[in-house]
Amino acid sequence: MINYDGRTFRAVHADPEQPASSAVYRQRGDLVWAEFGGGEIRRGSLTGLCGDDGTVDFAYTMVMADGAVISGRSVNTPEFLPDGRIQLNERWERYGEHADSGFSVIVEVVE
Repeated sequence: MINYDGRTFRAVHADPEQPASSAVYRQRGDLVWAEFGGGEIRRGSLTGLCGDDGTVDFAYTMVMADGAVISGRSVNTPEFLPDGRIQLNERWERYGEHADSGFSVIVEVVE
């Protein structure tokens, strides 16, 4: 199992000039959680479970800059980059009025 505790992750966008959301992950045993924000996201939170292979199954909620309240789930599969950082390949889906699904990439930020 990967230990995500204290690692910072930032969303990757096609346009690197676009502001991105970021989060510091916390972990206790197999429980992983974070609060996030930035870019178009005013505030968000996620909570999930980490599997033995490092894959994290999250539920999330977020409030967007335009006032939309969104909830959903995602499955984040880790990939180790050549420099040792973790990239999370995220399959997500949103529920309700904002129903959608897609794929995102989230990369560990090392200060």
